[in-house]
Amino acid sequence: MSVQPGDIRDDDRRPPVNELLEVAQHGLGLKPKRLPSWLFYDERGSQLFERICEQPEYYLTRCEIALMEVHAGSIADTLGSEVRLVEYGSGNAHKTHILLEHLHAPVSYVPVEISPEPLRQSVERLAGEFPQLPLQPLCADFSKPLRLPIPPRAPRRTVLYFPGSTIGNFENHDAAVLLRKMRNEMGDAGGILIGVDLKKDPALIEAAYNDRAGVTAAFTLNMLARLNREIGSDFELSGFAHRAHYNPMAGRIETHIVSRHEQQVKVGRAHVSFRADEAIQVEYSCKYSLEDFAALAARAGLAVQHAWTDPARMFSVQYLVRAGTVAR
Repeated sequence: MSVQPGDIRDDDRRPPVNELLEVAQHGLGLKPKRLPSWLFYDERGSQLFERICEQPEYYLTRCEIALMEVHAGSIADTLGSEVRLVEYGSGNAHKTHILLEHLHAPVSYVPVEISPEPLRQSVERLAGEFPQLPLQPLCADFSKPLRLPIPPRAPRRTVLYFPGSTIGNFENHDAAVLLRKMRNEMGDAGGILIGVDLKKDPALIEAAYNDRAGVTAAFTLNMLARLNREIGSDFELSGFAHRAHYNPMAGRIETHIVSRHEQQVKVGRAHVSFRADEAIQVEYSCKYSLEDFAALAARAGLAVQHAWTDPARMFSVQYLVRAGTVAR
């Protein structure tokens, strides 16, 4: 199936660019200051994230790909035939390729991605690799309610695919809200195939978010560059630093942009003051035990039907269904 750039559907409920100023002013007016992590993912940010996944310290992608290469057949058997696969935050869809190779007579693949250029590139590549698979790309923010395209034929079930441990970027309450939204979108017979990073040696976790090459730091500070470019703020990037540390009590990496010295930044008509070492919280990356995540799923009315892990139990891919049901 040939897919042209014009075939990519744009969900008009995505936050328009002209709301960025309001988002930035609101977040920087909070105490402590906070900016949403979706601001990372402009075109440059998406490129930097792909580079993060290639860094030697970033175990998550390697472990998940190794897991998928071993278990993709078992995962496909669990999902069953004639599935409509909807991927949240599809990015380059490299892990999805492994899954699509094993799915039994899939009805369609719906990649949902907020950044249009990575979406266009991945769809173009997949159209060549899977010419018989209907592709229905949707440019949208997956955290908001989605209007999914009508499938070319009726699927046996809709499976929402959420790889990469992105669920860990949401605090527990927000993660449960998102899982409930996914539960509604998958329908009664559907399921959720989700990547979940597991708790492990804190030193390994911290190293993954503080690579020696500084790619993660560049990714984090690109958020400020985006605000400069799109809303005309005047952040001096050299005046800020990336900081990520593991909070063992909360079981998560906490990422901040930290002011190196006292300074003022123009954001629209407002001037935002920063003290030396004052931080903007920009991302959490929660880690779970298998029991932790089962409890979180239960809060959303879901149950873990199957969990696959890599041999070292660093990472897991889990299949969730409605609580009290089994996949048909």
